[in-house]
Amino acid sequence: MPVFAYRGLASDGRAVAGVVDADSARTARAKLRAQSIFPTDINEELASSGRSLRDLLPSFASGRTKMSSGELSLLTRQLSALLGAGVQLVDAIGTLSDQSARPGVKKMLSQVRERVREGSSLADALSAHREVFSDLYIGMVRAGEAAAALEQVLDRLAEYSERQAEFVAKVRGALTYPIIMMCVGAAITGFLVTYVVPQVATIFKESRVALPTATRILIAISEFIIGWWMFLLIGTFGLIGAIWFGLSTPRGRRIYDETILRVPYLGTTITRIICARFARTLGTLLASGVQLLPALDAVKGVVTNVVLRDAVNQSRDSIREGHGMGQTLGQSGLFPPLLVEMVKVGERSGELEPMLDRVADNYEHEVANSLSQMTTILEPVMTLTMAGVIVFMMLAVLMPIFQLNQLMQ
Repeated sequence: MPVFAYRGLASDGRAVAGVVDADSARTARAKLRAQSIFPTDINEELASSGRSLRDLLPSFASGRTKMSSGELSLLTRQLSALLGAGVQLVDAIGTLSDQSARPGVKKMLSQVRERVREGSSLADALSAHREVFSDLYIGMVRAGEAAAALEQVLDRLAEYSERQAEFVAKVRGALTYPIIMMCVGAAITGFLVTYVVPQVATIFKESRVALPTATRILIAISEFIIGWWMFLLIGTFGLIGAIWFGLSTPRGRRIYDETILRVPYLGTTITRIICARFARTLGTLLASGVQLLPALDAVKGVVTNVVLRDAVNQSRDSIREGHGMGQTLGQSGLFPPLLVEMVKVGERSGELEPMLDRVADNYEHEVANSLSQMTTILEPVMTLTMAGVIVFMMLAVLMPIFQLNQLMQ
């Protein structure tokens, strides 16, 4: 159905703007007047083919809305607060649309409001904007509407988004310094090898002095990089492309995920990260009234490792046959004992949701400590590595100079 963007005046004289679904401009004006809105400007936003431009172009060119976890959390929290204050859902969404400073978000919220006004559920209205709202988000909203507890579910969603954003920020913050150090070190080394060393090498060759081994190695590396830089560049991009293509295939992705779980320390850290997200998401879904099997279906999206995801699928099938989740997770041998035991305790005591939250808190804390220890170790290691490279280059350059001075004396 075509979408029309409009500007107009509300019955109280307030200027309003938004979008409305209608078969024609006349129908759109009639719908707006029925809502006590008097349009002053109305324009169709679809091409004549009937397909939206956003369906024909990539998201960055079509104006599809993107929201960070922090923005989505704030939006969810505000909607929950408005509903808690007794504001009707349509009016609450309209208020959020009016106060939004981003045109894309304003348009998206206007479309959601129109669908809700026409009788759609909030979950169905949000499902038209999956570039913003994940399946997990939509599923929890649907469960909240079914249980008449939308306000409480939105509060849990906001808290979940905030914790996820905080957790991701910790991981990124811990990895930022090592990445910057690697990039700076590579840039400095590349500059010295491709610009400084060739100039010094010319002087040494003209002197016709027997060069030390370190100097000959450095000159050979420099000449190889300068002479074959295009092939090296093509090979690097080719390797990246091959890895990317391999990861895009199911078999390649499985091999990568199986391999990375076996890497000492890194595999343990990644497992803890995924288990923290799995426990937090599953606990939030169960606390929102979602049944265990549908919750396990929804939580697969946060288990990014294919091997662990298959274990979750097998656990779901075993639960359907009457087995406990803790037992089935333990049989896979992939999940840490703490998660398995806490799930078993939660199932026996009937308090699975708080147990999952405690597991998530524990693993998030362990991951933060692990990353902190890793960066603490990486900093001196990378500093010593860079120092070693620089010392080697200095010796390779200075030793022939000392030899020339001795010959001149």
